[in-house]
Amino acid sequence: MEWQLRMYRAKPGALDAFVEEWREHVLPLRRARGFEVLGPWIAEDGQFVWLIGADDVEAADAAYYASAERKAITPDPARHIESATHIRLEER
Repeated sequence: MEWQLRMYRAKPGALDAFVEEWREHVLPLRRARGFEVLGPWIAEDGQFVWLIGADDVEAADAAYYASAERKAITPDPARHIESATHIRLEER
């Protein structure tokens, strides 16, 4: 299992709307497509933070974004994101 730490900074005033849309659309679809999801959390600096896991995160992520189900999520919750950081985590 591979893991990624994902940190998103929402546009000013958009964090609550993003979290609501993420919970309603993104989280169930990620889980339906076989991802492990831990979180989310809001960091002390206001970033939305979560962990995502899959056997091959990059390949599974590409398939997720290419899926008809993801393309059908409108409006796209990503419109609320100002910046994103994805960090691959290695188990030791």
